[in-house]
Amino acid sequence: MSPAPPTRVDADALQALFDGLPDVVFFLKDTAGRYTHANLTLVSRLGLRRREDVIGRTPTQLFPARLGEAYAAQDRRVLRGHAIEDQLETHVFPNRAPGWCLTRKTPLRDGGTVTGLIGISRDLAQPDGRHPGYARLRRVLDRMEARYGETVRMQALAELAGLSLSQLERQFRRVFHLTPQQWLTRLRIDAAMQQLRGDDTIAAIGLACGFSDQSAFSRQFKAMVGVTPRDYRKLPGDAAPP
Repeated sequence: MSPAPPTRVDADALQALFDGLPDVVFFLKDTAGRYTHANLTLVSRLGLRRREDVIGRTPTQLFPARLGEAYAAQDRRVLRGHAIEDQLETHVFPNRAPGWCLTRKTPLRDGGTVTGLIGISRDLAQPDGRHPGYARLRRVLDRMEARYGETVRMQALAELAGLSLSQLERQFRRVFHLTPQQWLTRLRIDAAMQQLRGDDTIAAIGLACGFSDQSAFSRQFKAMVGVTPRDYRKLPGDAAPP
């Protein structure tokens, strides 16, 4: 039997629990996408002082317009019954600059009816430099950082580390908390966000950052940042990386 969705008391208890985690954003929303619960980490990252300033409002009322619209669209997908698991994306940090996190959202159900959603976003942890395989994986990381704009074969990276592909995937996730492909995509998106502050065309930036064409670039950028490269360029300065 599936567990029942959290009651008011359960949700309040979860909220209080997550209040003590400064590297995790926690929230619940109703079927209209309005926050019913939010931990203090989220309140702080929105530049607000009181939880009451968040409760009852939607992402479009709290985030810069295009980002808010993207988060609301993501919520609507979850409210249709589709869970999101460990989506690598940017999130607003205390200085209002984006940083990387892993987001999970799942529908809340009462019987077969979706009654809201619950989610967390965990800040991407620092690499585990004490892991015995760190040195060989650092060689892989250095290669990706030097050549992210080129075609990068995962098998070649595994050979560089002296590992099988499955061993590379497993050890890389243990040390860097992402798969090698996720890390490579993060490098490319980070570079793209920086270059979008300049005057190069979006197509040229996508190619320079290792994407095969503008369509693939726009699709991946929107999945991880929440907006298209074109809309990202139009965001106010406090929503763009320093």
